[in-house]
Amino acid sequence: MTQPIVILTETTLAGADRATLSELLDGGQYSARLLVQADTQRHLLVDFVEHLSLLEFAEAFKEFATPAPDADAARHDAEAVLAESLKSLEGLFAGIEGSVVDEGSSVQALVDAVREIGAEQAVVFTRPHALLDTFHTDLASKAQNALGLPVLHLYAGSGFIGDS
Repeated sequence: MTQPIVILTETTLAGADRATLSELLDGGQYSARLLVQADTQRHLLVDFVEHLSLLEFAEAFKEFATPAPDADAARHDAEAVLAESLKSLEGLFAGIEGSVVDEGSSVQALVDAVREIGAEQAVVFTRPHALLDTFHTDLASKAQNALGLPVLHLYAGSGFIGDS
């Protein structure tokens, strides 16, 4: 019998992420639902502080000149991320399906998917976000609070576990 797992990502999952998931699955039979967050919202102050915390001063000030994301373009980009991620995870699961969710509703989409398929595990892949991770306002922390269950927070491409 396959066990369902829900995965939420804000970035393309590649070889290192596949290896990390493979270790997590430990040879068990799993089916997966992959949710890709479309970057449809702008967080000017958070993005500015993120760049400053990484000593990326030029990038920090470029944030002020960067326009808000176009929702259609963001969804198109997320569809490409979904396709690449599904290809990267091909054969790892007994079955995998995926969809794009809007940034503002991604945590609720994860909660709904977990409940719908009866998943006992949820995994969130993000890039490191110094400010959000420090104050536990990252995707994984929000999902964990909404679910009331542990959510594994992994930094995409690294195998490192985030602090949720």
